[in-house]
Amino acid sequence: MTREYKALLVHLLTATGAVFAMLAMLAAVQENWSLMYLWLVVAFAVDGIDGPLARKYDVKTNAPKFDGVLLDLIIDYLTYVFIPAFALFSSDLLPGWTGWAAIILITFASAMYFAYSGMKTKDNSFSGFPGCWNMLVLVLFAIQPNFYVSLTLVAVLTVAMFLPLKFIHPVRTARWRAVSLPMAFAWTFFGGWAAWVDFHPESWAHWGLVVTSVYLALAGIAQQIVPERNNI
Repeated sequence: MTREYKALLVHLLTATGAVFAMLAMLAAVQENWSLMYLWLVVAFAVDGIDGPLARKYDVKTNAPKFDGVLLDLIIDYLTYVFIPAFALFSSDLLPGWTGWAAIILITFASAMYFAYSGMKTKDNSFSGFPGCWNMLVLVLFAIQPNFYVSLTLVAVLTVAMFLPLKFIHPVRTARWRAVSLPMAFAWTFFGGWAAWVDFHPESWAHWGLVVTSVYLALAGIAQQIVPERNNI
């Protein structure tokens, strides 16, 4: 199998995210939140795999007719932003005006952020909260906080999208990757587990989601505070 063919297969793998997004949306329309999130977790796993494969097989050189970055952004907006925002609005997590406020903030700010040319830092982290609303909304479904807590988190993270705060990419950010990558795998596992048990309030998956989410949200900011040691 040639590298050109392998590179094309990587693009096809990325494109499966659109299928999983549609399946998640169909489940969301039927208010089957557990099934919706199982599909989103599958899409999240594919998103974590296709990037390293794209770099390994150099898709820009070996399959240049397809723009992998653009394809990835389209699918990410669907699975990270649009569908989670719909779920947040259509569920009981944010009733009345709070749901309207959330979906307007999330969809509008995320559209601007996804088009922002300075979203990546020199160490391949993200500058500002990278619009991972799928992760936040999954945690909200799991722990069911007061709706004012949920709305406050949405507002804070919306503002954080445009602040000079660093958020790690678990795969591409080299610093602390030995911890960050297992944390990302653990988050995926706990997310799938929580959805599988229909967000049962006594599930241990919820604690795992909270712990891994806090690490993934704050690790980049911690790296900004804690200076990196220079190896001499």
